[in-house]
Amino acid sequence: MKVLVIGNGGREHALAWKLAQSPIINQVFVAPGNAGTYREPKVQNIDISPLQFEKLTDFVKQQQIDFTVIGPEAPLVAGIVDYFEAKNLLCFGPSSKGAMLEGSKVYSKDFMQRHGIPTAKAAVFTDLEAAERYLEKSKYPVVIKADGLASGKGVVIVHDKESAHLALYEILAQKRFGEAGNQVIIEDFIQGEELSFIVICDGEHYIPMASSQDHKARDDGDKGPNTGGMGAYSPAPLLTETLHDKICRQVIEPTLKGLAEDGIPYKGFLYAGLMISPEGDINVLEYNCRFGDPETQPILMRLKSDFAQLCLDALHQKLDTYQIQWDAQVALGVVLAANGYPDNPHLGDTCLTLNDIPPGESYKIFHAGTKIEEGRIVISGGRVLCVTALGDSVQDAQAKAYRLVKKVAWDSVFYRNDIGFKAISARSENA
Repeated sequence: MKVLVIGNGGREHALAWKLAQSPIINQVFVAPGNAGTYREPKVQNIDISPLQFEKLTDFVKQQQIDFTVIGPEAPLVAGIVDYFEAKNLLCFGPSSKGAMLEGSKVYSKDFMQRHGIPTAKAAVFTDLEAAERYLEKSKYPVVIKADGLASGKGVVIVHDKESAHLALYEILAQKRFGEAGNQVIIEDFIQGEELSFIVICDGEHYIPMASSQDHKARDDGDKGPNTGGMGAYSPAPLLTETLHDKICRQVIEPTLKGLAEDGIPYKGFLYAGLMISPEGDINVLEYNCRFGDPETQPILMRLKSDFAQLCLDALHQKLDTYQIQWDAQVALGVVLAANGYPDNPHLGDTCLTLNDIPPGESYKIFHAGTKIEEGRIVISGGRVLCVTALGDSVQDAQAKAYRLVKKVAWDSVFYRNDIGFKAISARSENA
């Protein structure tokens, strides 16, 4: 079989790598891909943008590709699955209506409130003055979110009125996030620990993926500005069996039931970004309509099942018969970013040492913001690599990942030094 993966980030490299391992897959194409997918066995990059739907469907027909897997959110929100299905082509991901759970935070908040899904109290604004009046009465900290897609960076946590007014002005007046900031949500801040809960859905059934935890803040200790993610690990010790069942009961099942009631049967990956309070209460911070990044990398490192067959069974509404298997080891990924990320990443540097790292079974270097230029691996995006390692514990996986990080780091590289710190400190406290 042949499969096409849409996208060019670290998530898409991981998807292509895992699909290529399947015995039922002969060839994986990636549009447009990156330097990592370029070097992957059984994988070929195709120079077509994720938003060029006509060119993509023409390519699928010409190559007789069996099915397509969508990585990023932008083409999903723009309706790529609807476009493919109208041409009778198998495409794995939610429809544009389903993708609105991520495409509009205003829609998502309304959806949660209508269907009784736990989430923070919030108010929506398009007018700067009205939003500023609301801030005058707010209890701090508060969370300010741009409504639309902002590459995972459209959320600002502010701790005082001055910072809040500045953030509002940048989003609504200066259009820091472009059209994504035409509306903002001002949301109550909830204390707790974040957890990524990802499921694969077939329109009727779902299977939870392995648990994971992302690190959104740029700097050590969860400080600094919000990013698309600076690292992740799987499994997350925070997720007990009791909490797992509670999330399925209070979040996942009501979400899928609510979508079905709204006439939107959901196929694809559904990501719930959750805040778990010290008392074990759950609140949904956000939905994503696709696999997370960088959570995909450590999760797929642990997946022992045939990923291609998993996607096909979801496409054919057969997840109720699928038995998923996971490696018992911990996987931890550290994102290496360009200096200046997230606002002004320095691009164009060459990753010289990558060619010196041999492949290994217990680690994988996933590419994100890279491209091949005259035979060299050149930095082309803010998040450049995700160095991921397997270990017997979080500490072991962390140590292995950071040893590899030191080998591939370039002069202007930026990365956090503490990915996995919450899991390690929690284990120490419970020892």
